[in-house]
Amino acid sequence: MAAIQDINFEGKKVLVRVDFNVPLDENGTITDDTRMRRALPTLKHILDAGGSLIIMSHLGRPQKKKTAEGEIDVQRFTLKHLVDHLEELLELHVEFIDDPISSAAKEVCSSLQRGEIVLLENTRFHSGESSGDEELAKNFAALGDIYVNDAFGTAHRAHASTTTVAKFFTKEHKAFGFLMADELFNGNKMMTEAEQPVTAILGGAKVSDKIQLIENLMNFADNILIGGGMSYTFYKSLGYSVGNSICEDEFIPLATALLEKAASTNTKIYLPEDINAADKFDNDAATKIVSKDKIPANWQGLDIGPKTMEIYKDVLLNSKSILWNGPVGVFEMPSFAKGTNSLAESIAEATENGAYSLIGGGDSVSAIAEAGLTEKMSFISTGGGAMLELLEGKTLPGVAAIEV
Repeated sequence: MAAIQDINFEGKKVLVRVDFNVPLDENGTITDDTRMRRALPTLKHILDAGGSLIIMSHLGRPQKKKTAEGEIDVQRFTLKHLVDHLEELLELHVEFIDDPISSAAKEVCSSLQRGEIVLLENTRFHSGESSGDEELAKNFAALGDIYVNDAFGTAHRAHASTTTVAKFFTKEHKAFGFLMADELFNGNKMMTEAEQPVTAILGGAKVSDKIQLIENLMNFADNILIGGGMSYTFYKSLGYSVGNSICEDEFIPLATALLEKAASTNTKIYLPEDINAADKFDNDAATKIVSKDKIPANWQGLDIGPKTMEIYKDVLLNSKSILWNGPVGVFEMPSFAKGTNSLAESIAEATENGAYSLIGGGDSVSAIAEAGLTEKMSFISTGGGAMLELLEGKTLPGVAAIEV
């Protein structure tokens, strides 16, 4: 594999896989362009080095959300929505190609001159994308001289445009973009070079989504702070009543095993000491702060309580390395966002005091952004699922394809 800094892009047509899977409103207007901005260093480097750009990305899940007639909803999922804003960001004209595997597309790409840019239509409009279809990948590859993968958010998918396509380029003609390299550096740093004490905060609804992560964290984390819906599966494994709180009963034995394993290692697992419970799943529900073992029947826990916030804050402020993956409450509802916001503020304070903080993608990133604390974190990942699998110790297909 070549480093992007060492490749000679002069006069080369560069096929760049980015993650432009940005949120759009009902009018097709971009509501958060973070992923596009994070790709700019790679795109501008190639242009400055004399290359031309052939940009490809997915947007949403068009194959799974077809119209009633079974057709792809092109208007909803087209990357054409992104062209104007991409032109603003790059300050250059961007030509849009609506069929990347057509003869017309090949003709346009083959005639690209230094500094010219084309954006290909949504890769997921092709059914072979998600299956890693070799013929589709070969068609993509035929468009460029060099392949650069800067789409960390899809690195855990063995798709045609992220993994299979790389086999059609030699080691000297494929590389990671700057964003991909940063993501891998920071993820591996947390696992192998993090200064202790290392504290991981795990939230979200399901413990089943975090099993492998918890097990791998025990290899290097000193503390694991649990919150969110997954707390209640652990509570029930300890014999507590959880009322109507979300709980994965089938994973109770596993929760017990994880607690026992942690007790035999140097990792301490913290569960919330108190809970903000509600009589229904609603922002305007009646609420009360209760002890972890006193959740009323027919009530449900929707956030951590103030005592837990203080305990977790103390742990975080005494940590040198912090990983956060998943909110600790239903933060989309203001009434149950206090715990998540409190953690965001504590992590920001710890970072300001010299700790290294890695925000592991997904809802955690949204929570940080809503709290206005994005700039106060050491590194914020663009890939929730990809970062999760990296931290679980898995090999990411999109990474392995470039490294071979």
